[in-house]
Amino acid sequence: MLALWAEMNVVVADEFRDGNVPANQELLPIAQRAFQALPETVREFYFRGDSAGHEQSLLEWLRDEQRPQGPPGFLGFAVSARMNPALYAEIMATAESRWQPYSEDSRGTKECAEVDYVPEESARPRYREPLRYVAIRIRKKQQALFADGSAMKYFAVVTNLWEWTPKRLLQWHREKTGSIEAVHDVIKNELASGVMPCGRFGANAAWLRLAVLTYNLLTALKRLALPPELLTARPKRLRFLIFHTPGKLVHHARRTLLRLARSWNRFSNWQYALRLLPLPTPC
Repeated sequence: MLALWAEMNVVVADEFRDGNVPANQELLPIAQRAFQALPETVREFYFRGDSAGHEQSLLEWLRDEQRPQGPPGFLGFAVSARMNPALYAEIMATAESRWQPYSEDSRGTKECAEVDYVPEESARPRYREPLRYVAIRIRKKQQALFADGSAMKYFAVVTNLWEWTPKRLLQWHREKTGSIEAVHDVIKNELASGVMPCGRFGANAAWLRLAVLTYNLLTALKRLALPPELLTARPKRLRFLIFHTPGKLVHHARRTLLRLARSWNRFSNWQYALRLLPLPTPC
């Protein structure tokens, strides 16, 4: 389980779990650690997640402006809602005039609409306003049926952002697609956490933590020391350009020299990075 600071591409919280743990179990402690890890310079806070985040304790914590172990004040969020019969009935009862275009591709069209759905909530704590539900309706252009035989697919997003239009809300929420998945791809397939080293839980948890630290270190390197064109470079590209640099250390006349096997143009990124990185002062 990873929590990603999407704007900076930094993993701010991680938890190694057993394979049979549900995705929506005990997400609140991870969210708390994630927001606590943010620097003090951050003043606006938002949270977005998939349907695993549609969990009561997490949503109550996000809505509470005096939330414990977290930043005080407003925290905007959007989470994919888990479909239930009552929500589905309200979506089906939504007037056709309320549906508006959301997006379109070669396979189908997507529409969105506000849904008048207010689920039952506990009296404690009382909130100033209820949650907002925005529905998504998907239908194929060729009038073909989906795998379950239905002509349309329905999804929903639950949020506390009332001032945003449904389209803007959904676009922002869908921006999470491809962000955390890309992080998982890099950590598993390029930083060796996809194959655990042994059968001991603690050792495997440490292995994942080391992979996460490596991912964050590479992000810091790209942001602080490497040229802007390498900001989105994956570890494989960085290995080719920088890390796997053939050379030889030569000690001569009380000096240590690095003798490279190829032309300096091939390793110009090192020169650029060394000028920006703070190097230790020689004794």
